[in-house]
Amino acid sequence: MSETLSISRKEQIMQTSAKMFKQKGYASTSMRDIATEMGIEAASLYHHIKSKEEILETICFSLANKLLTGIAEVNDIYFNAEEKLRMAIKNHVQIISENIDQSAAFLHEWRSLSEPKLSEFKTLRDAYENEFKVILNDGINEDLFDDVDQKFATLTILSTVNWINEWYNPKGKMNAEEIAKKLSDFILGGLRKKLVTDINYKP
Repeated sequence: MSETLSISRKEQIMQTSAKMFKQKGYASTSMRDIATEMGIEAASLYHHIKSKEEILETICFSLANKLLTGIAEVNDIYFNAEEKLRMAIKNHVQIISENIDQSAAFLHEWRSLSEPKLSEFKTLRDAYENEFKVILNDGINEDLFDDVDQKFATLTILSTVNWINEWYNPKGKMNAEEIAKKLSDFILGGLRKKLVTDINYKP
């Protein structure tokens, strides 16, 4: 019973903290601010959380691992590169849109992590980017995609899908799946290999 209550309270702390990080920024938010927002004494937080940085670490690594697990599973499945990219984008949009406040902390506040956690996080981020490069490379080899700069293309894709954190509204006109489809269509429109017609050809 006590374990269930502890988990529930810890999740409540994560949600409240993420909301305040988004509103005020990580650096400007104190443990006292979080406790006041929750209507409890600051000392009560320390029964569940060691420090403000532990909150940020938990948020950042939880989302990073979800994203990495999702795209690794996509790359383990044999589909063509276009289908893989659609699935990877759908997973990314779903995870980012599930909790906008925690996603904001993950996307904007990770630089506040201290070593060695900062380097560990960068390693996960690089691994995630590499999984997208695998998909792009597959698409080139399958003659589906143009021979693009894979680093640039990966960063462009991630910038595009991460931008939804700034405007996504769960009560808006489009749900996460619809947004993912539109983004996939847009991104794939720029990646697909173009058919070249020889204007000198005469049947």
